[in-house]
Amino acid sequence: MPPWMIALIVVAALGLLFLMFGVGIYNKLVQLKNRFENAFSQIQVQLQRRYDLIPNLVEIAKKYMAHERETLEAVIAARNTAAGALQGAAANPGDPDAMAKLASAEQGLGGVLGRLFAVSEAYPDLKANQNMMQLSEELTSTENKVAFARQAFNDSVMAYNTYRQSFPPIFFAGLFGHGRDAELLEFDSAAIAQAPKVTF
Repeated sequence: MPPWMIALIVVAALGLLFLMFGVGIYNKLVQLKNRFENAFSQIQVQLQRRYDLIPNLVEIAKKYMAHERETLEAVIAARNTAAGALQGAAANPGDPDAMAKLASAEQGLGGVLGRLFAVSEAYPDLKANQNMMQLSEELTSTENKVAFARQAFNDSVMAYNTYRQSFPPIFFAGLFGHGRDAELLEFDSAAIAQAPKVTF
């Protein structure tokens, strides 16, 4: 066999090996990205459930809190802002701007919900209302599910970012459309510490 043919076979084998290596990196990046996008969809389900509970909560509160119209309107406005931010984040999970807007909207919603529950303490009939107690319990349960879903999302984002930043995937990531890290979904720890305890 002539030397040029041996050289050609070696070059072809190295090219095939390089191609297979690149395909493996591409597939791993896609797998990890799909995993964190799926994890975000779990957050979306729980947040949407929370947003769906809030108007019912406000409707019940309206019957007892006629003088607290401003608080009730603020809750609905914050809920709508958060729902809009969730849609933006769902369109591009991991995007830094979308995650920041969602975190900010959730912080605002948590603040006005806290104010609603604080004000509702002055209305014993509202606190004793069976529907209000049930909605409050569902809201608390949903908050816990959001926390678990957010942890799973952040874990998936961390795995994606770690792989994307490691050697040698870092050289291929940009070529394959994975040029930047995904953003974690972090809520303000001070707001979490002040999150309302829903007790009726």
